[in-house]
Amino acid sequence: MTSNDLAKGDPKTIAGAAGRGLSPAMALLFALACGLSVANIYFAQPLLDAIARDLGITPAAIGMVVTFTQIGYALGLILIVPLGDLWDRHRLIAGQIALSAIGLVIVGTASHAAVLLAGLTLVGVLAVVVQILVAFAATLATPHGRGRAIGTVTSGVVGGILLARFVSGALADIGGWRMVYLVSAGFMLAMAVLLLRILPREPQATLAGSSYLSLLRSMAALFVAEPILRERALFAFLIFADLNVFWTSIVLPLSAPPFALSHTTIGLLGIAGFAGALGARNAGRLADLGWAQRTTGLSLMLMLAAWAAIACLHTSLWFLIAGVIMLDLGLQAVHVTSQSLIVAARPDAASRLVGGYMVFYSIGSAVGGLASTMVYAAAGWTGVCVLGAGLSAAALLVWVITASRMRMPAGCALAP
Repeated sequence: MTSNDLAKGDPKTIAGAAGRGLSPAMALLFALACGLSVANIYFAQPLLDAIARDLGITPAAIGMVVTFTQIGYALGLILIVPLGDLWDRHRLIAGQIALSAIGLVIVGTASHAAVLLAGLTLVGVLAVVVQILVAFAATLATPHGRGRAIGTVTSGVVGGILLARFVSGALADIGGWRMVYLVSAGFMLAMAVLLLRILPREPQATLAGSSYLSLLRSMAALFVAEPILRERALFAFLIFADLNVFWTSIVLPLSAPPFALSHTTIGLLGIAGFAGALGARNAGRLADLGWAQRTTGLSLMLMLAAWAAIACLHTSLWFLIAGVIMLDLGLQAVHVTSQSLIVAARPDAASRLVGGYMVFYSIGSAVGGLASTMVYAAAGWTGVCVLGAGLSAAALLVWVITASRMRMPAGCALAP
């Protein structure tokens, strides 16, 4: 079987999920596993100043912590996530989560910056289990409930991202930044055992007769074959670069005078963005109803408006909190809508589609994380806000251009 055959979709390879559905209990388990896994790549953001002091990394270069994690994530998206369309997802998911514990121990015991970055890269590679879980949930769900299922699982991702910042800050204040990663390693081992016992072994899109290399090549072919994947990948790059511009740099002004906030307090800021989890579920329902295009446009406008509030950091922290809610809510709505659309286009290639899409998420996150600390060192918080607003405006411009070219059939639930 060639990569083009895989990209076009051989009916023999399609393990249709119609009629099976995804039970609420299983959806919640998927969400919990996603939350714990994705937290590992966001623990560092409230701890950047502490890590920099401990390992002798300059403030301008500490953004490398985020960048290397996202580089690892991008590699995992390309090399591991496609295996979800080829191998038994039951064992693949449990194995990745178990191996994640090793990477977390390496990070938590690192004595040099190079070891830290190597460990974070490994953590990033293995954290792509989140995308395999999302794709698995999408294939288990019925076609009319796919958006809601993805929204539920993604709400766990949002919760994990937001709680990661709070939990890491609180644990760091108790036992130092290393304690964060060692505690997480224990939780990941426990989750691996639970998933190995509970996850269904099938159904999945098993591409019998195809090789690993042809599977990887088919990811590139999917970008050629599916316009919706190209469009939504560009959105992913821009919105996640935008998000990481904020979250990577916010610890720097808040930990310095006149705020001088503790890591626990800074981590609490992430709770303000929990509205994003609610937005994720609702966006999935709207996508099922055919409102994906409108949801995308309104959400991107909300992200742009968020930077006006975020820019008022030194006026009042309430403005900052409002901006966080707007930014997270808008981003998660676009993110869930995008995943619903690309999986609906080709359910048989769910893992490869989600993996290809998320490569651009990872690249955007890495670029945003590194750029934000460099801009902050050169132009302060004002420069960071200009950068973030510029990325939001660019995403909105892309939406305007693509929407103007697109003619949606009335009532078409899959209209992007």
